[in-house]
Amino acid sequence: MNMIFQTADNFKEVINRPIKKVPSLRDITIANLFFENSTRTRISFELAEKRLSADVVNFSASSSSVKKGETLLDTVNNILAMKVDMVVMRHPMPGAHVFLSKHIDAQIINAGDGTHEHPTQALLDCFSLREKFGEIKGLKVVIVGDITHSRVALSNILALQKLGANVRVCGPPTLIPRHLHELGVEVSHDLLDSLRWCDAANMLRIQLERQDIKYFPTLREYAMLYGLNQAMLEKVGKELVILHPGPINRGIEITSEVADSDQAIILDQVQNGVAVRMAVLYLLAGSKGG
Repeated sequence: MNMIFQTADNFKEVINRPIKKVPSLRDITIANLFFENSTRTRISFELAEKRLSADVVNFSASSSSVKKGETLLDTVNNILAMKVDMVVMRHPMPGAHVFLSKHIDAQIINAGDGTHEHPTQALLDCFSLREKFGEIKGLKVVIVGDITHSRVALSNILALQKLGANVRVCGPPTLIPRHLHELGVEVSHDLLDSLRWCDAANMLRIQLERQDIKYFPTLREYAMLYGLNQAMLEKVGKELVILHPGPINRGIEITSEVADSDQAIILDQVQNGVAVRMAVLYLLAGSKGG
């Protein structure tokens, strides 16, 4: 992970230059396969690829032969037959990337698989915390919200623990998996207590599109108990660093006043996402070449 961060440091310097491109992946073709809707992640990967001078092919399931019944394996094999070197994929099924890696000979990057994981989001979140605090070891981080349906939560828990942080999750009992404490995280249902405990809070979006039943009475009640607002921050009585993976439901998990405040590093996360994804692409392309 430190190698990724050090490489991302170099690429962040590159993307802040007047000329933002480097020829690192000039002879590499990358296919972005998105079987689920995405804005920030897809654009972030595409921008990272173009900054590295790769050739980019964008694929959207909504306008493809998947609609006609084509399988994932057939779709990817057809794309690889066109001499694509790397695949960046988002898929609604957990484990789709592992399945694919066992059947095709190409570098596959997980841009999110169902409610399972979102590795590059965790990397950019950790990179942003490292940039803010200097190091992550010993840091207290609370992840707040819809833990059950969030792929960001699991990836963040694993990455933060690997880097030596203390992790707590906070949310309604219905939105926290029953056995999550077995991962070595603290579980809390008290937002104010968790904010007083932590150095940084990662506020997750309520993923209504993944909820097949009601997990809490109303969005208004959720916002009252687990939404982060200025009055809550004033009760905490100390400076916190606020993260959010986006998209933001303003007024539900976080108010506009907090999201746009100096304590929030949400736009830093967006910029760091490009540098971190450049690092991942560059390192994976190099490992294949070696």
